[in-house]
Amino acid sequence: MRALWIVLLASLLGGCGYNTFQTTDEQIKASWAEVLNQYQRRADLIPNLVNTVKGFAAQEQTVLLGVTEARAKVGSIQATPELINDPQAFAKFQAAQGELTSALSRLMVVVENYPQLKSDANFRDLQAQLEGTENRVTVARNRYIKAVQEYNIAIRSFPSNLTAMLFGYKVKPSFTVENEKEISRPPTVDFAAPKAAAPAK
Repeated sequence: MRALWIVLLASLLGGCGYNTFQTTDEQIKASWAEVLNQYQRRADLIPNLVNTVKGFAAQEQTVLLGVTEARAKVGSIQATPELINDPQAFAKFQAAQGELTSALSRLMVVVENYPQLKSDANFRDLQAQLEGTENRVTVARNRYIKAVQEYNIAIRSFPSNLTAMLFGYKVKPSFTVENEKEISRPPTVDFAAPKAAAPAK
């Protein structure tokens, strides 16, 4: 009789979304771990990138300091697994990563003014690694967004929303559309040479 109740309970939980919550929650954790892994890879590249630029453009202190400070701000936030269950902490983490992305974009704009730096083999290698990492960040973020979307739909849908309330499952935060637009916006660089002044008559 006890075994029958266990089978019945299991079938009820499965039909009410409980198993879906377990599966999607694990997908979210795995996707989030990959997001953090790629963000860490980016952060690890920054000290060498800043030092290389400094070797050719030491006078660009404001931009270099901005990148260093943005990286430090990102590092000060503990990106624990619990962060994805806290909308305010998630928003803070997202904002810090957005600031670092903007700081790196400004640095790349400055680099355009230094042909010797652009032709340096070490810088080109670091730039290629950074670009590859940014692509992997985008892929990892998209996977996370999809996993959260699937989970949140289940949380809000009937009858699985009843199971969610019963077991305390709540909607998880995701990357905002505004943040996606800001991060994906390329920096504007004007390479046009200044026009020569008209000769005096």
